[in-house]
Amino acid sequence: MTTTQPPRTRESPTPPEPPARRGLAARVSLGRVFAPVPSEFLLIASTALLLTVFGLVMVLSATSATATAQGEAPWEMVLKQVMFAAVSIPLMFIASRLPITFYKKIAWPALIIGVAVQMLVFTPLGIDNDGNRNWINIGGVQAQPSEFLKLGLALWLAFVLFRKQTLLSKWQHVFIPVVPVSIAVFATVLAGHDLGTVIILVLVLLGALFFSNVKLRLFVIPLLVAAAGLAAFAITSPNRMKRIMSFLDQDCLADYLNSCYQPLHGIWGLASGGVFGLGLGNSREKYDWLPAAANDYIFAIVGEELGLIGCAVVLTLFALFAVGAFHVIRKTDDPFVRIAAGGITVWIIGQALINIGVVLRVLPVLGVPLPFMSQGGTSLLSVLLASGVLLAFARSLPASVARREAAIAAARAARERAKLRAVR
Repeated sequence: MTTTQPPRTRESPTPPEPPARRGLAARVSLGRVFAPVPSEFLLIASTALLLTVFGLVMVLSATSATATAQGEAPWEMVLKQVMFAAVSIPLMFIASRLPITFYKKIAWPALIIGVAVQMLVFTPLGIDNDGNRNWINIGGVQAQPSEFLKLGLALWLAFVLFRKQTLLSKWQHVFIPVVPVSIAVFATVLAGHDLGTVIILVLVLLGALFFSNVKLRLFVIPLLVAAAGLAAFAITSPNRMKRIMSFLDQDCLADYLNSCYQPLHGIWGLASGGVFGLGLGNSREKYDWLPAAANDYIFAIVGEELGLIGCAVVLTLFALFAVGAFHVIRKTDDPFVRIAAGGITVWIIGQALINIGVVLRVLPVLGVPLPFMSQGGTSLLSVLLASGVLLAFARSLPASVARREAAIAAARAARERAKLRAVR
């Protein structure tokens, strides 16, 4: 019995993909690049840019008088700050495009390189300034390496604590290697007698420990050790003790020409501004009355020229920056992102509050700049790079990833519907 098999049909060859499909793939790829970013990204980026531009305007105003007195153009001293901003802002957005795995990989190298560069201050490249040796001069460019230690320490702490997430209930794993390495980093800065920067580094450490969900009893011990160490360092320095005592002395006029000179002129500048200020560019203290008018006391110039309203705008921008950063910390599923973002946020917001507290005379003079706004290229570069890291973390949020994928899928479906209508 013979069976007949159905005739085989020859499979038609798959037609080559038309050029339109390749164009579609290119458009989809570009869609991923220009996909909508989360609101946290927009909040952090916009406040960082506004504070930077605001700072450039105030640095120009604060330095124009002394530049003119020296026979230079009024904008001469702010040009270097503008150049650093022109480099730092693109670097911030480049850092925002890097994946989280990149920051995990560079955590150890970032800290090692940061410490190595910090050690250059003890070589012939180092520069002494008001008793502190925390600057270097390379090719005529002056930089403060300890500014980059803040970001390097935040990334390193996040990586180590992230790797030890399941072991953080035991004090041995919390302290080793976090505490010994952190103390070594602090020592490289303390050796240059820069107590203000060390306080910010301690804030980075405490912020990272707090957001790593370490038990409170383990968190308090490093806090007490840090407080005792900083107190001992302050007591052993007569100059620092004099500044602290002047902060506590309500009758500071008795020591006007010494340690009280700068704090008094700072508070006088704020008081003379009133609610609306004297007007942009009309500061009196900037005529060489207030030391560090463009650096540590830039907030006093803001209050004098723009009044209470100008100060409120600055505080509001920092508050919005903090809201965006804390939203990243709250929404992320990655412990590394939560810890690193916590350390960076505590650094930037804590440093801003310390600087403003010094100007208001509720804290002793510590010599820390106002982030984004104070004159100083290294400070501006480091804080904008840190903001770029926060932006990269914002891009990695689960909800934002889902929104981007949904937007890409919707765009793809719309193009497919348009093609089908064209065929019909």
